Amino acid sequence: MDFSQAIRSCFSKYATFSGRAQRSEFWFFSLFTLLGSIALSILDSLSFGLSLADPGLLEGLFSLAMLLPSLSVTVRRLHDLDRTGWWLWLWLIPVIGWIILLIWMVSKGTDGDNDYGPDPLDGFSVTDTRGGFRKSSIPRVPRKD
Repeated sequence: MDFSQAIRSCFSKYATFSGRAQRSEFWFFSLFTLLGSIALSILDSLSFGLSLADPGLLEGLFSLAMLLPSLSVTVRRLHDLDRTGWWLWLWLIPVIGWIILLIWMVSKGTDGDNDYGPDPLDGFSVTDTRGGFRKSSIPRVPRKD
């Protein structure tokens, strides 16, 4: 998955917490949010006379808009490792929790299908004998197509 495909995928699954996300999707979206924040921080400082360390309006709005898709791609990345999305709460534990999550985010996902869906690198889906995959433990918001 390349940079533009990852961004399109994350925005098309804006609030989808089920399924799996491969490493490239997660990291390209993280790079997109980082670059967007930096660019808008510079624009805030030029437009409003703020220092780069001060939070600006544009950067704040961008960060708020990216919160939900960032959470959803992180949960789907955890699903790719066959872990529940509730492990995201490790983020609240300074340093140790961050290191654990970082190690998981750079780790290779499970090969083949797991409880959360088909392998995103396979390109096809095989369901299990129970007739489907385990649903995410995080509530799903219905989308209008």
